[in-house]
Amino acid sequence: MQNLIALAYLAASILFILALKGLASPDSARRGNVYGVLGMLIAVVATLLLMHKPVWALLAGAMLVGATVGGTLAKRVQMTQMPELVAAMHSLVGLAAVLIAVAAIYHTGEHHTPAQRVELFIGAFIGAITFTASVVAYGKLSGRFGAKPLAFGGQHLLNLLLALGMVGFGVVYFTSESQAAFLMMLAIALVLGVLLIVPIGGADMPVVVSMLNSYSGWAAAGIGFTLGNPVLIIAGACVGSSGAILSYIMCRAMNRSILSVLLGGFGAEAAAGPAGNSGPKNYKSGSADDALFLMKNADSVVIVPGYGLAVARAQHALQELAEKLMHDGVNVRYAIHPVAGRMPGHMNVLLAEAEVPYEQVLEMEEINNDFSSTDVVLVIGANDVVNPAAKTDPASPIYGMPILEAHKARTILVVKRSMAAGYAGLDNDLFYLDKSMMVFGDAKKVVEDMVKAYG
Repeated sequence: MQNLIALAYLAASILFILALKGLASPDSARRGNVYGVLGMLIAVVATLLLMHKPVWALLAGAMLVGATVGGTLAKRVQMTQMPELVAAMHSLVGLAAVLIAVAAIYHTGEHHTPAQRVELFIGAFIGAITFTASVVAYGKLSGRFGAKPLAFGGQHLLNLLLALGMVGFGVVYFTSESQAAFLMMLAIALVLGVLLIVPIGGADMPVVVSMLNSYSGWAAAGIGFTLGNPVLIIAGACVGSSGAILSYIMCRAMNRSILSVLLGGFGAEAAAGPAGNSGPKNYKSGSADDALFLMKNADSVVIVPGYGLAVARAQHALQELAEKLMHDGVNVRYAIHPVAGRMPGHMNVLLAEAEVPYEQVLEMEEINNDFSSTDVVLVIGANDVVNPAAKTDPASPIYGMPILEAHKARTILVVKRSMAAGYAGLDNDLFYLDKSMMVFGDAKKVVEDMVKAYG
């Protein structure tokens, strides 16, 4: 039986790796999901067979409740709610790691080796930080806690002292196996998770989601060592390492330091900075018909989607418009910024839902050189990722952040509800350029009006 279990865990681990590989491309994402589901099924069945005298009724009830909740959420969740849903899922992974660690600590008659005590300490404190940090991230992304950062004097010093206290109690637990010291370590870690995230502004949440993804993976891997479960170690390490790589990519895209992400509060300085030039500015506005006329008479159109597109659920109407333009010989492409939306890949998933061909969707590095030769750029629901201040204004909080260089196009069309600032709270000089035209209104209605006017 042991050999069969080991073989099942190996098969599950291989399927998890294949799932990650499949998720790297929209073309293979469905297959990747199937691999992941199959791997998890094998891992769960193998673990159940390995258990000694399991309480089947309790296990079946827990699995039934979990499957019901998960299935219901999967059917009901809107695309705009995906970021907070991901943050909520991360919190559950962290909480599971904490509960498993506490159960192991209070397991009567079991002595943990020094290596196991280190693993318990690492997995538990990472899980605790992940849990409370993810709850705060969920609140910020959903608007329940507000997107503004909460900063105060001596914040980093307090975080450092708490971290030292957490490690200190961890050392006490390691040397004496004191349950009280372990619980104190957990309590400090839970508080530290909150303090690391509250000073981060809503505009920086894509990096936070990626970071928490990595934390949840390492928490799972740490607990996997304690349980002696190889598939949990492998799956956790895959999630942790991939999340860390993605966090690094996101930090580069936002001109952030990976160290400042790990320390927390990396968005507070940006949010506290100037919000752009004050005073009234002149801008041009037009109708959906005016915008359509410009796009129909263009040779090339680049569409820059943002969170406003997701809020309005305008992706299907936008793809219908793009298909009509392409039918008339217009070269239409989509430009995606790494941090567009509220989580990594948010816009890619949104466009895939509307069945936009993958070859039309280009990343920032692939499309930026083409903006200067583009006739029309349609910015729809995006703001900060096309803000020229990132390149021209050293006083701007986003100065140095790589952007989609839409300002270089011959004509710029911007679909927004109003002239209000974006999620980062910054005004955008792009809207006031002579070659820019604002089209005010709900993104879906504006695009549908364009489709209707097409004839």
